Amino acid sequence: MQNINIQWFPGHMTKTKRRIQANLKLVDAVVEIIDARIPVSSRNPDLDKLIQNKPRIILMNKCDMADKIQTKRWINYYQSQNIKAIPVDCRSGKGLNLFIPTVKSVLADKIEQWEAKGMKNRAIHLMVVGIPNVGKSSFINRMAKKDSAKVEDRPGVTRGNQWFSIGQGLELLDTPGILWPKFDDPEVGEKLAFTGAVKDRITDTELLAYRLLEVMCQYPTPQFVERFKLQDTDLQNTQPYDLLEIIGKKRGMLMTGGKVNTERASVTVLDEYRSGKLGNITLECV
Repeated sequence: MQNINIQWFPGHMTKTKRRIQANLKLVDAVVEIIDARIPVSSRNPDLDKLIQNKPRIILMNKCDMADKIQTKRWINYYQSQNIKAIPVDCRSGKGLNLFIPTVKSVLADKIEQWEAKGMKNRAIHLMVVGIPNVGKSSFINRMAKKDSAKVEDRPGVTRGNQWFSIGQGLELLDTPGILWPKFDDPEVGEKLAFTGAVKDRITDTELLAYRLLEVMCQYPTPQFVERFKLQDTDLQNTQPYDLLEIIGKKRGMLMTGGKVNTERASVTVLDEYRSGKLGNITLECV
């Protein structure tokens, strides 16, 4: 089955890039939040050009839904690039206890310089960046210990720049999600759509579910097989559209006349993948 050609043209992205560039001079380091399941596709390549030599910390969010071995390999890879990375789950707070110590470790030389100049209690300013729906607001809420940034499980909610104090002399600058205007690689758009970073309304839900099932069948997890009762199904030799029919039938998603409601089955497959119910799956390996 061919890749789906997903395109996304949000008008505010150019403005967002300009805003990030303009605000870089206000911060000491950049916190980049990515999706641990798709560490490549969830990183906007434009950010490297924008951030340049500014110190950076990567938070591999949704680590509980990713393969732990692959996450460790990615962390080692970033380490080889002199970038500190931490596996976290911004909703539950898992791993975020390492965030402030990591920031102070990355900025140790700068902090020493400030103290030598008599600026012992100087605040550390950090810019939080990432693609839409990657977990920036959840991260800020957790760190600020209050519902200080609006959080909704859909792309493009956080619109303007805001500062948040998170204690221990750290302040976070929130920025709108930045997604590239055009996907040169169709697989990037697809993986972003799988995880919900791209709005479902600009994609064909059934085609997207077909493609996800095709990927899942290559490395089926026990949870995937168990949840959809596929123990007796030859996953390697079943076409994704036939598999969707099987899943819909097993879940009782039948319409008048006994026909399977494949649209409803598609939504279920995507929802259960996005919520981590199909197992710990990393779609991009280092």
